[in-house]
Amino acid sequence: MSKVIICGNQKGGVAKTTTVVNLGIGLARKGKKVLVIDNDPQGSLTEALGYQEPDRLEITLAQVMDWVLNEEKFDLNAGILHHAEGVDLMPANIELSGVETSLVGIMSSETVLKEYIEMIDDRYDYIIVDCSPNLGQLTLNALVAADEIIIPVQAAYLSIKGLEQLLKTISRVKRKMNPKLHIMGILLTMVDYRTNYANEITDVLYQVYGNSIHIFENVIPMSVRAAETPAEGISIYKHDAKGKVAQVYETLTQEVINREKEKSWI
Repeated sequence: MSKVIICGNQKGGVAKTTTVVNLGIGLARKGKKVLVIDNDPQGSLTEALGYQEPDRLEITLAQVMDWVLNEEKFDLNAGILHHAEGVDLMPANIELSGVETSLVGIMSSETVLKEYIEMIDDRYDYIIVDCSPNLGQLTLNALVAADEIIIPVQAAYLSIKGLEQLLKTISRVKRKMNPKLHIMGILLTMVDYRTNYANEITDVLYQVYGNSIHIFENVIPMSVRAAETPAEGISIYKHDAKGKVAQVYETLTQEVINREKEKSWI
């Protein structure tokens, strides 16, 4: 049975997709079988892994969720793409927006993604889901399906301020829909410690949440090289193997594995 991790924050631009790519490929580099799922109609993860025109893909998460919703039989390999760096991808495109709209008002609509993952979870060690930058039906589906959530947070005031609503949503889902859901940790991203501002924001984060939620030791630095990788469809390990960001994501990957072994989630 796979470990299902979602990467979520309702605020965009906090390196969710970059983290899914590099954590997923980081786990694959350690011999793990990994599926990454693009749960965002923008298709950012799909593009970041080299599929620059996701709207041309015949089968995506939208089609698969529609099949599950309508209880149709289908090939479990349908739609899954294989990336050269060792991860599988369930892609997404704009059609997922239509699925999200159709889920509103349907009984058990929050369990569709969970049902799909349960069909395939014996094939993988890890399934990592890249969420939309909102708290809509698609994100709710991801929260219901997840074992853990990693929350990327940019070292900026508005990003930290937005955490409160996300944490309330997580608490509600855990209480009413998914008792096994845990916060694996908050991941600081796009940090420039050369500025006093970044240091001040980091201090605030630890003061407010440090006693109740794990904050990852590894911090993702601001990096132009990391920002270049989506256009090339490769990970930071291949784009800039000796760079600081690659080193941090490699140690973050080990930190995630260690967190699982410790069984000490908050």
